[in-house]
Order: sequence, then structure tokens, then C-alpha cells
Amino acid sequence: MSLDADLIVDRRRMRRKLTFWRVVAIGLIVLAVAAVAVRGRNHIGLGGVRPYIARIKIDGLIRDDRDRVQALDRLAKSTVARAVIVHVDSPGGTTAGSEQLFNSLSQLRDKKPLVVVVDGLAASGGYIAALAGDHIIAQQTSLVGSIGVLFQFPNVADLLDKIGVKVESIKSTPLKAAPDGYEPTSPEARAAINSIIQDSYGWFKGLVQDRRHFTDDQLAAVDDGRVFTGHQGIANKLVDEIGDERAALTWLGTEKSVDIKLPVRDYDLGSHNSLSFLHAAVAVGLDAIGLSGLAREFGDLDTVAAMDGINLDGLLALWHPASAN
Repeated sequence: MSLDADLIVDRRRMRRKLTFWRVVAIGLIVLAVAAVAVRGRNHIGLGGVRPYIARIKIDGLIRDDRDRVQALDRLAKSTVARAVIVHVDSPGGTTAGSEQLFNSLSQLRDKKPLVVVVDGLAASGGYIAALAGDHIIAQQTSLVGSIGVLFQFPNVADLLDKIGVKVESIKSTPLKAAPDGYEPTSPEARAAINSIIQDSYGWFKGLVQDRRHFTDDQLAAVDDGRVFTGHQGIANKLVDEIGDERAALTWLGTEKSVDIKLPVRDYDLGSHNSLSFLHAAVAVGLDAIGLSGLAREFGDLDTVAAMDGINLDGLLALWHPASAN
């Protein structure tokens, strides 16, 4: 009997211990979930439970980015994001990547009020992104515009001829892989490339005219590839207002009835291809004239690593001082 009683007591003691540790484990899980929720509210890419105004950043070179598309789609479906402030600081990038970004931001704008703040630069593809906004705000000295399309390729035919190197190719047709940079560009090849450029340029101009409600004369005054300051952009209707994020909040409250007392929180787009536009400009310029090795050596190791991940093949909607389009 004594042995049975001891067993019963031991079992009860074991059950109490198990119950205690189960409660502890549940408590730790609750604390972990709470910590994740708090972090999510501080970094909205993980979501949040309280209403907020989302802040997203578009900077560096713009190219195709599926992660960014998915992140913007999630934001559009959010039930707690009341509005979006988009900060743009970009010289542009590929025309296809810029179009993809414009489409994603436009779909987001259809779901929530969206205002754009130009921090330093919204040129070419960067301005295409800005066009998705209901309202564009820039600082006095921000740069905007550069409405145009660029196709650059190095031609080393003369150099190869001087050093006695000849590159031969067999093509199915004369325009296959033209221009190739190893021989003088034929008039036919130049005309074919120009037709592509003009087609994309026409699309860009049509986008500007539609989104900014330009007349033909107003469009003709800004579509020559120049950049304008934010102050000049007001006069040319490329920009709606001079200001910063505070002006964006005021506009959201006045025009869209958004509660501007809501917290403004960063929303992670999951894109890590950002470069300062000056680094990008020099690197792209060096690569365009055939000095790709020097382009890779330009800047620090982080910049080099970022450049290695960027594919700028094809048409560019890009502004850089070395070759303003």
C-alpha cells in the first residue's frame, strides 16, 4: 500500500511540474507573438493591426523587381493602411522596369490615396514612377523630368581595326543582333533602333500628357529630355506643390480626408538594388563606353556588389550627367 501511495504522490507531483512548464511555454509563445506584433507595427512590411499611413521609398536604379510588385500588391490589400506616401529619389532605369513600377503604384493608387514626394531626383524612369501619384510634391531644388528614352552601345570597330582584330559573324538577316559594336552601324540598323526608341518615347510622352493633363503645347515645352528644378516644375506643371512629407500629410488630410494624426510608418518593399544616382551615373557611363572593368572598380565594395546585380540591358529611361537624354 505504501508503494502505491508513493507512486500516486509522484505522479501528482510530475503532473504539477508538467502543468507549470506548459504554462511557462504558453506564456513564452504569447510574449514572442506580442514582440513580433510590436516589431510589425514599427516596420510595417510585416503588417500591423492599427491604422497607419504607409511610407515607401523608391530610390536608386529602377529595374524589374517581382518582390516589389508583390509587396505593393500586399499593401493595396491592407485593411489598416489608410494612405501611402511615396518618396522618390531616382535617376530612372530600364523602361520595362519603370513601366512595371508605374503599373504597380497605379493599382495601389486605385485602392488608397497616394501622394509622391520627390526628395532629390525624379528623372526619366523616376518621374514615370512619380506620375502614378494623385499629387506630386518636390523641394525647390529637386530635379524632375528628363522625359526621354536612351539606347547606348559602345562601338569599338575603329579600335579593333587599328590593332588588327576583326570579328566575323554569320547572321540569318542583316539586322540580327544589330548593332553589335564590332562594325560600323548600318543606316538600316540605326533606323530600326530609332523606331524602337521613338515608340517607347511616344509611350512616355503619352503617359505624361494623360497623368498631368497637358495640352500638346504644354507637353512640347517639357519633352526634350531636360531636367527641371522643383521650382521650374511648378511653372511647367510637372509638379503640383513645393514641400516635403509635411505637405504630403496636409494634402492627404485636406483633399482625401485622411486622419493625419495617424502614425506614418515605413513599409518594406523588399528591394535592395538601391544606388546613389551619382554612383549609378558614373558606373553606367563607364560601362556604356566599354570600360566595364573600371565601372566595377568604381565605388566601394557594397556599390560593386550592387552593380553586379543590376541588369540594364535594353532601352533606358535614365538620366545621368554624362549623357542626359
